[in-house]
Amino acid sequence: MLRPRLRYIMLSAIALVLLASGCSKVDYKKIDSPAYLRVFNNLNYTISLANKDEPVPFLTMLIDPQTDKDGIPVSAAIKGDFLDQRDPYAPPYPSHAGTSTSYKNPEYPGKENVLVGPVLNGFDLSSWAQIPSGRHRVLFLFRPVNNTPFFDLEPRLKHNILIDTTLTLDTKEVYTLHILQKDFATKKNGIYLRKENFHKLPLSDSMVYVNFYNMSAKGFQQADNSLKTGYKKSGALQNGIKDNMNIFYTLFKNEPSAIAPLPGYTQKFLGTITRNSEVLEVTQYYSFPLFADGASDGIHTTIWQHLDFLQPGMDPANNPYYPFESNTDGNWAPVECLLNGKTAIKGHDNSALLPNMIVNIPSGIYNPRSFATVNTIEIVNGNIYLTTVQRKYAPPIY
Repeated sequence: MLRPRLRYIMLSAIALVLLASGCSKVDYKKIDSPAYLRVFNNLNYTISLANKDEPVPFLTMLIDPQTDKDGIPVSAAIKGDFLDQRDPYAPPYPSHAGTSTSYKNPEYPGKENVLVGPVLNGFDLSSWAQIPSGRHRVLFLFRPVNNTPFFDLEPRLKHNILIDTTLTLDTKEVYTLHILQKDFATKKNGIYLRKENFHKLPLSDSMVYVNFYNMSAKGFQQADNSLKTGYKKSGALQNGIKDNMNIFYTLFKNEPSAIAPLPGYTQKFLGTITRNSEVLEVTQYYSFPLFADGASDGIHTTIWQHLDFLQPGMDPANNPYYPFESNTDGNWAPVECLLNGKTAIKGHDNSALLPNMIVNIPSGIYNPRSFATVNTIEIVNGNIYLTTVQRKYAPPIY
């Protein structure tokens, strides 16, 4: 199916656009046996004197490329260009398509005008691209940070290969592909292809689900902090967490005069997280009720989530680093999933910020209405990312 935004434009105004602006129609070729693919570039970078001579990880993805006699790519069955480092939040809709003037693409398909996934078992896959199933050669190449399409670059700029691999994608399976640093000391890079299963699980629409991955490079947390970029927005997480951690959660409610923890949902043990950038199995999903607040009307809730990653053996009620310490030696990292991910609690400057896992959006006659979601939180070399998937919902009635 087409992205929702593209579909609505085509249905309502395609003739006007073609005649008035001279734009050419995009021809979408039907894919008979597709797989569904989403790609994130997790190679973080900050230009400094220490790495000024290294190639900036601004990438082009080529699937089934054709090359000339010198091995320079001249075409490809599928191209994902201008692939920049990912955004902290990947929302449950294709937010980048047609909304930004920047040529940089924080994910694939992102801004690309391609066939995307359908609603599969109730889940909206419009942030995944359709890819022919089967065996494919996949190249990721460094490219200059400019708005020149890859195949229009000079030949000397089209052969700096980061990754050259072969992948097999099964029909109607959902894949998330990550480009990662695998070893912090050697700077070895690679890919991580995960076959998702959320659309196959018997998940309740009254529960919010989340699973966790620490895909940081081997040796990142143990390395001296002077060797790391140090993302202040990540709070105590910026220098990494230990390879094995426990996860606790607290649900908070926005009261008119205060922010209060929800009774019965304070510092509850959720599960564990183990650093791994090689094993591709989907980790366990944990859950909490959408309307955990018994006083809510069952339509909208103001609750949000606080997470604590703690070294095994540490008790969240007796945390020696709480509440302000940011240098925790990887033993504790707090994360707040609050509002839009940009609003912090006063005094909690050591917390990383993400958006709420509960989606509040106009639907039907309600503005807003709260929806349960399926979420993945990924930690990579001092950064934390949230990907949210949502069931199809009724559009608002105006």
